Amino acid sequence: MNGTQESLQESIAHQREELMGMLGEPLERLAARCSPVWMDRSGIDHALQLGMRTLPYCKSLYALEKNGIQISGNAEAEGLKEEDFGRDRSRRPYLMAVPCSGALLSEAYISDKEKRPSLTAIQIVREASGSVLGFIGADFDLRDLPLTRRLYDEPVYWRQLKGDPSIRETVFHQNRVESAMDRQIDTVLGVLDELMTCRGVYHVILHFSSSRAVIWVMGDPYRYRLLDIESLVDPNICLAYPKIPYPNDAIVPAERLSAVLNSFRMLRFMDEMFYLRSGTLNIFNGVVGLTFSCDGSHYIPFEEFLSIDHAFWAEGG
Repeated sequence: MNGTQESLQESIAHQREELMGMLGEPLERLAARCSPVWMDRSGIDHALQLGMRTLPYCKSLYALEKNGIQISGNAEAEGLKEEDFGRDRSRRPYLMAVPCSGALLSEAYISDKEKRPSLTAIQIVREASGSVLGFIGADFDLRDLPLTRRLYDEPVYWRQLKGDPSIRETVFHQNRVESAMDRQIDTVLGVLDELMTCRGVYHVILHFSSSRAVIWVMGDPYRYRLLDIESLVDPNICLAYPKIPYPNDAIVPAERLSAVLNSFRMLRFMDEMFYLRSGTLNIFNGVVGLTFSCDGSHYIPFEEFLSIDHAFWAEGG
């Protein structure tokens, strides 16, 4: 994997770190305001309402005893709501770990009321002597929080995923049944090569057993198109897609597309028991996807895929 790329978990961790950086100081100030009035419910409610002004993305603020029982109303943008006073939050995901000092941001969880991905920051509250009084909870709906980082980049490396165990267990009792696509595979691959090289198709999923393909085109990237076998064996279909230059930022060179497609053919016919059920290619991330008769799947950078000897797959990958 490219050393400049971060994993999905690293990207999430960095995002959480930056969010906590936005929340830490306002929560600390709020704890300092709540501490002197901790035994006065009206005082806590007032402090929490003031705190909402300093946490613009916060959905609700509330105070909790050390045992997780709520001792305030919910301060929200619309005002103070009383219905959660006395609520036992001790078993909620955000109280599975509480801070020894400062604030701690929970892992994302699904909220009880709105059933949406949420986060809660738990801020410890201490009295002047240092004894713990309780906690302040600050709830955030993920959709309200600003993303502080760019979109996560999917790393490109070989990944193998196991499929349905019931299919793997019966693989030695099955044989490939010739499909309509198998019988006209040369025409199908020729049409797809033209569509991807000259007609704007950048992503294809080729289902050999069910004789269909799903394609995405650059001119309309948010919708997929389903091509049945009648379309795939008719070169006239290429006239339905305008001719456009092959994109310069594609990772897969245009001249290598036919090699990938021809390798799909080889894997489809390599064995009557162990064979390719579907093949996927995306020219922009350069990844080849393979799903075999055992339901196992591989996602491989195209250059690595083309360098693999046929014997590797014939032995079951």
